[in-house]
Amino acid sequence: MEETIRILNFLKEKGESTVKEISKELGKSEAEVMSHILSLHHRELVELEKEEIIYCKLNEEGREYVEKGLPERRVFEFLVSRGGEASLKEIREKFGERLTSIALGWLRKKGWVEFIRGEEPRIRALKAEKEKDEEVLERLSDKELRADEIDRRILEELKKRGLVELEERKIHRVRITEKGRRAKPEDFEEITRLTPEIILGREWMRKRIKKYDIHAPVSEVFPAKIHPYRRIIEEMRRIFLSMGFTEIRGEIVQSSFWNFDALFQPQDHPAREMQDTFYLQSESELDERLVKRVKAMHEHGGEIDSTGWGFPWKEELARRNVLRTHTTAITIRYLAENPEPPVKAFCIDRVYRRETVDSTHLPEFDQLEGVVMEKGMSLSNLFGVLKTFYNLMGFENVRFRPGYFPYTEPSVECEVYVEGVGWMELGGAGIFRKEVTEPLGIKYPVLAWGLGVSRLAMLKLNLKDLRYLYRPDIEWLRRVPACP
Repeated sequence: MEETIRILNFLKEKGESTVKEISKELGKSEAEVMSHILSLHHRELVELEKEEIIYCKLNEEGREYVEKGLPERRVFEFLVSRGGEASLKEIREKFGERLTSIALGWLRKKGWVEFIRGEEPRIRALKAEKEKDEEVLERLSDKELRADEIDRRILEELKKRGLVELEERKIHRVRITEKGRRAKPEDFEEITRLTPEIILGREWMRKRIKKYDIHAPVSEVFPAKIHPYRRIIEEMRRIFLSMGFTEIRGEIVQSSFWNFDALFQPQDHPAREMQDTFYLQSESELDERLVKRVKAMHEHGGEIDSTGWGFPWKEELARRNVLRTHTTAITIRYLAENPEPPVKAFCIDRVYRRETVDSTHLPEFDQLEGVVMEKGMSLSNLFGVLKTFYNLMGFENVRFRPGYFPYTEPSVECEVYVEGVGWMELGGAGIFRKEVTEPLGIKYPVLAWGLGVSRLAMLKLNLKDLRYLYRPDIEWLRRVPACP
């Protein structure tokens, strides 16, 4: 009752206000204030109006464009820096295929450049004054704006480019009535909670019972939930477990023998160079029996119909420890320890590579590795396993294209179709070569695959920057559905 009287006194002084202003004045939550206002509204002491306002704010890509400039502006400035003209090839080398494609379309639409045909197409800068879309982006960099404050054409353009987000908010305006101005404190005695004493004493017959509005706004609740990336990893794990697979784990530190040599990767392969792999100062002891077989396979093809790599194989290089560059090191070691069929195993774990950090690369990331070893296994069995997995992950259209990997033959790349994006490559697969299985004593076909976990998560969560999976962005974490 006390809060209701305070609200009414505030409105007697102000005449009109909003729920937000009143809650700030009283130091109470908007939900609590709204509850009192609804009570006043039911008694015709105040008038309540709801206004819906759409606000516009930058999304992740929009913030990036504000920081670096629109693609067309960046390409135009590059042309100016090159004397006003450059070849299409130079622009692509500077900005990449995707950004160049975006920029060229808008440069043509805005009339900032002239396209010169020839054996080597060139682009010449004309004139590019700051346009309204750039001005709006600058204004949005400081604060969000009401959508009705932005030119409708510009707003639609920014929406189509995927640079802004719209959010609808409800503003409740409160206005005191003449009846409210005449109201006295004693008029507000009402029952807000029924108790056995009130019922037995029939007090409810003499006093007003407060009405409740089930449509009244309440405070948002943000309960604890699993991180969206972790949830997707758990979903992958459940799918493979439901398909009868065994989950396996392994050490982060692996010898070069298991990370490279056992997979028939030549010792002069570019992937083994210092700029791609984290080498440690320590070394591992190796199984001499396996060393002898792998050495023979690399040098001359061992006892099968293979020529190997034809180069001397050095055991000291195989002893060097590395941070595993792929989880295949785990599955191949598991197969060596379990060479008899049937084997169905998978591993979801972190791998490490020397990568320059950007929107699509990190020095550590997760990989989903799996193997099936059984008599009579073929490529069609592999396609069946992977298609089932991707279907259960929500991707209806799956296809496989020929690929190349050093330790599988045949090899394929796995692709899924994403609406509005097209076909996306999510990993590689194939059948282990005999050069891999023979030295380890494996006599039957092994289906193998390595899938990018983070790339799949980006598609599921509609992200364009891999780094966002790890940022402590509380607002984003709150918005992501717990069960999409």
